[in-house]
Amino acid sequence: MASIFSKIVAGEIPSHKIAENDKFFAFLDINPLTKGHVLVIPKQEIDYIFDVPDADLAEMMVFAKHIAIAIKKAFPCVKVGVAVLGLEVPHAHIHLVPMQSEKDMLFSNPKLKLTNEELAEIAEKIRQEL
Repeated sequence: MASIFSKIVAGEIPSHKIAENDKFFAFLDINPLTKGHVLVIPKQEIDYIFDVPDADLAEMMVFAKHIAIAIKKAFPCVKVGVAVLGLEVPHAHIHLVPMQSEKDMLFSNPKLKLTNEELAEIAEKIRQEL
């Protein structure tokens, strides 16, 4: 059975897409830690990030870098944090989180509750910076 992320890539589940190419897909986390929290995934469904082939993993990080630069422009912050947890969805993914302090990267923090309209505005703001 396809992961929820594979269904997002296939367009079977709606998402607030930030960018994509032939190998990777970036979209807003619908339960963000901060405004501008983006997930970057390989289109190929691979559960564990360290099972992603070396060349693809390197390309994925460069793809994520471009998204992170756009996030920082759209949501001025000290840095864009990077996290790989990978237990909640069996599909490798990188979290990009705008942060003012390291506390912004605590996944135990309450998640923001944003409307679909707010998410659409955030996605557009980031896309404009790419």
